[in-house]
Amino acid sequence: MTPPKKKAGAKKAGAKKAGAKKSGAEKAALKKAAAKKSAVKKKRAGVEKAPAVPVPVEPVVPPPVPFSPALGAGDRERLLHGTHHDPHGVLGAHPVPGGVVFRALRPFARSVTVVAEGLRAELHDDGDGFFSALLPLTDVPAYRLLVAYEDTTVETEDAYRFLPTLGDLDLHLIGEGRHEELWTVLGAHPVTHQGVSGTGFSVWAPNALGVRVAGSFNFWDGTGFPMRSLGSSGVWELFVPGVGDGELYKFDIARPDGTHTLRADPLARRTEVPPATSSIVHTSRYEWGDAEWLDRRAETPVHEAPFSVYEVHLPSWRPGLTYRQLAEQLPAYVRDLGFTHVELMPVAEHPFGGSWGYQVTGFYAPTARLGTPDDFKFLVDALHRAGIGVLMDWVPAHFPRDAWALAEFDGRPLYEHEDPLRAAHPDWGTLEFDFGRREVRNFLVANAVYWCEEFHIDGLRVDAVASMLYLDYSREPGQWTPNEHGGRENLDAVAFLQEMNATVYRRCPGVVTVAEESTAWDGVTRATHHRGPSGFGGLGFGLKWNMGWMHDSLQYMSHEPVHRKHHHHEMTFSMVYAYSENYVLPISHDEVVHGKRSLVSKMPGDWWQQRANLRAYLAFMWAHPGKQLLFMGQEFAQGAEWSEAHGPDWWLLDPAYPAEPDHRGVRDLVRDLNAGYRSAPALWQLDTDPAGFQWVVGDAAEDDVFAFLRHDADGTPLLCVANLSPVVRHDYRVGVPDDVPAWHEFLNTDAERYGGSGVGHPDPLKPEPQGWHGRPASIRLTLPPLATLWLRPA
Repeated sequence: MTPPKKKAGAKKAGAKKAGAKKSGAEKAALKKAAAKKSAVKKKRAGVEKAPAVPVPVEPVVPPPVPFSPALGAGDRERLLHGTHHDPHGVLGAHPVPGGVVFRALRPFARSVTVVAEGLRAELHDDGDGFFSALLPLTDVPAYRLLVAYEDTTVETEDAYRFLPTLGDLDLHLIGEGRHEELWTVLGAHPVTHQGVSGTGFSVWAPNALGVRVAGSFNFWDGTGFPMRSLGSSGVWELFVPGVGDGELYKFDIARPDGTHTLRADPLARRTEVPPATSSIVHTSRYEWGDAEWLDRRAETPVHEAPFSVYEVHLPSWRPGLTYRQLAEQLPAYVRDLGFTHVELMPVAEHPFGGSWGYQVTGFYAPTARLGTPDDFKFLVDALHRAGIGVLMDWVPAHFPRDAWALAEFDGRPLYEHEDPLRAAHPDWGTLEFDFGRREVRNFLVANAVYWCEEFHIDGLRVDAVASMLYLDYSREPGQWTPNEHGGRENLDAVAFLQEMNATVYRRCPGVVTVAEESTAWDGVTRATHHRGPSGFGGLGFGLKWNMGWMHDSLQYMSHEPVHRKHHHHEMTFSMVYAYSENYVLPISHDEVVHGKRSLVSKMPGDWWQQRANLRAYLAFMWAHPGKQLLFMGQEFAQGAEWSEAHGPDWWLLDPAYPAEPDHRGVRDLVRDLNAGYRSAPALWQLDTDPAGFQWVVGDAAEDDVFAFLRHDADGTPLLCVANLSPVVRHDYRVGVPDDVPAWHEFLNTDAERYGGSGVGHPDPLKPEPQGWHGRPASIRLTLPPLATLWLRPA
């Protein structure tokens, strides 16, 4: 409704009348002042007069300043340049003297009309996409905007009439770095806000001069969608009505130098398929079916339970399969082989496939290469319903320098450390997180919780922990600065890891965190509140990769058997420190790439000896204290080194391939290892207790023989004997307890069905009363060549 012209004219007339009154008043005041001045002069001259009668003075009324609904030049310029911190303060509808002012910024619109009950008023075109009008209303009505473009007209809600989607408590927790559900408030969230459907966008960018949302819904022009700054929190927010699932978006950030950068959302829960880089508005509609799994996963602590892990590079396990197609094949395959868990790499979104997921750009988004976030949930659910736990590789140590991601996100170092020496990772060309900044710590701690709570992940294998713990990691003198105590420990990283582990274990019962940590840091798997000799509390991990065991044992196995007697300690040294931490024995992807060769190809000898060595090594590994991890392809003795481009050589298991029985035999052994492992609590119940292990033969270097006992909580033993020489050893006497009436060989890696020579013990073995190896009884064994035996009470 446009006010009639005559009313505007009346207002002008009124203004003139007020001006006239002011002029008369000014004259009366001047006249009074002159009379007073004259009386003073006469008094001084001795002339006395009667007091003057006061003259009434009309008050001076300033003329009203005409209100212009159009924005001033300063606001216009800041909005057009994307540097306005409070667009809601000037756009939208606001009560002002004389009515309600309406303003809109709609680039390329031909007209904008305010529509409400009983109201239809076209706004004045102020140029550059600005529209405004002052309407004679007493209150702001519930209104919509009718925006006419050259070829269409759109009726929409005005984004600048809504309150923030974040509350004061959210902002307080973000400022404190304690918002454990950060993903629920930052990012893009389709919601119904003040009765209207749309998407709330929010991002942390404290150094930005301004932030706008650009996306498929506004043709990637964020000019008309500036966000507001929420106080000193560094958070920018905008609710955009009508935007929902599937819309692409990024944040257009005005940097401190005035330039602009278009950035993906750090908390995007879905992304485009690389190499495209946009974030996608996403709402999960997945309904889980794994309640039974979640209810019982916390019944037994992981370090007291069977835990054998099949490590999988999802994009190349079966190249071309989606998450949902993988859900049809992977659970069945892993269950058939008897592994208790899978470890998935990569999961979080990453631009370069050759990084295997270790250079993350989308910390809150499963990689879109294989499907949607709900598709990934479907895979996790399928694994759980098959009785298989799911670990994922998690990478909080560093991130890549891609100009559309986290690097100098708002124009200055934000997620990375402001000190270039602390920010640059020396090995990978990436940037290290600033663990001392509470908002960055919050981003990462909440991310760990996010994967466990939103995707039901059962464990996080934390990558590159050593690079986080040491300030001088891969740095020469002069390239690093000591901590406040003069030491090399990264105190900020220590505090972060402690907080992350404590938070995950508190919020997510049954979840385990696993550290890939390659140094002798004290207390990686010790509770955070227990201080060690170094003065630090434990880091709080549940398990730690035993990189020392992996390196030493593979080094031993790579020697020709004739030389192994000189390296015997490489297989026994691990027991010196086996109970210093809760360990996983990892034969991971790192050991079968980049010229390191596949596991079977590391073994010496001809093809038969290589397979025999591999089988003996795997059985020794499964019996050794600690949990197990094996990378895909190694379970069937793939000869070629792994490549993410093509994955495992499944054709080796094709019955038409002449050597198929050789590969199938190794896979059958792995299946039996897992079955025997699960059935024998001695192999896992006391993994972290020295009472669960005893050497029987640890010094037979000349024979290349190792023998040890494992015990379960009830004291029931299991005897493991490994002959890592290529000769059969007849009547090899091994000391045993005298309270076991007979021993039964229940696993022999030389069995013919595995591709071995078939030397073994089909009948129970009765101990003889002859003491041996410091034990009261002994049994005589025929040790197969390059083989490991497991025996337990018959």
